[in-house]
Amino acid sequence: MDAHNRLYLTKFTTTTGSLPLTLPNNISEITLSARNLQRRFGDHLVINDVSLELRRGEVLGLLGHNGAGKTTTMQMLTGCLLPNSGEIEICGFNLLLQPELAKANLGYLPETPPLYRELSVNEFLNFAARLRGIKPSSTAGVLAEAKRNCGLESVGKKIVGTLSKGYQQRVGIAQAIIHQPAVIVLDEPTVGLDPAQIREVRTLIRELGDTHSVILSTHLLSEVESVCDRVEIMQHGKLIYSDTSEQMRQHGNVSGFVVGLRNPPPLSSLEGIPGITHVEPLTATQFRVLHKPQDNPKSELLSMAERQGWQLEQLIPLQATLEDVYVRITSPKETGEALSKESTP
Repeated sequence: MDAHNRLYLTKFTTTTGSLPLTLPNNISEITLSARNLQRRFGDHLVINDVSLELRRGEVLGLLGHNGAGKTTTMQMLTGCLLPNSGEIEICGFNLLLQPELAKANLGYLPETPPLYRELSVNEFLNFAARLRGIKPSSTAGVLAEAKRNCGLESVGKKIVGTLSKGYQQRVGIAQAIIHQPAVIVLDEPTVGLDPAQIREVRTLIRELGDTHSVILSTHLLSEVESVCDRVEIMQHGKLIYSDTSEQMRQHGNVSGFVVGLRNPPPLSSLEGIPGITHVEPLTATQFRVLHKPQDNPKSELLSMAERQGWQLEQLIPLQATLEDVYVRITSPKETGEALSKESTP
């Protein structure tokens, strides 16, 4: 038995007190795999051929506007909603054919946390541990670890319903990780929180991503930027973009820069530099300069500024905001081109 299998057996035995019925078919870097998912409500095709993968130690953001299909996808990934077609595997277990084994490796926080507001935090988490089959002798240690990970040590005896929404969200995450699952699924985890609570929950999610695989849905671009390693964008029930967060930031970059000149020349002098396609004054001494992607005129501009005494003060590359990138990716022109490429034989 290899090291990965021994680790799996140890983890499962520690949390449940028993061995799994069978080992995963393929313990690998891929912890969640969904292939060709489709879901209809009546005659309406809500999810159309969605495929995605989640890797160990990764935070994946499922990004899209309200109504894009994110929650429906999350419900299928967690076994709460059956797909009309397609396959889902959690740590090598088929979610449809081996639901108990697959869900033993899965933790889920729906958009509305499934909390019993009349219980204390300790009582609720103890209940969640029992539902997960954790043996009584292990419960105290499991609860202590979940509360420590989610910053709940000081509120264990408090009634859930008396807590702030931010702390209730932490309790919801704690119940999702109580059995130390390999995969954590979070649906809109920061909706309705104030800025301070949002920052705290995002920090928690980032920390969870160091030891688990996390997939979260969101319509907040700032969430993707601060938390996620990789991004999948949904629109009208389809995945239209997939890449790392860093590559997404670069997707909409513009070829150009902002230049500041203490003693600027006429616009015609700047526009006459080879490669420059457009110059837009921002202030009396600051200009937005666009150029051809293949022709970077920075060196020539620096040389001319020195020769002509323009007194260069700043030269900053233009970068599109994440909002600019998202609008570009989801624009009808961009998505239309993507779809036409998919249909090209």
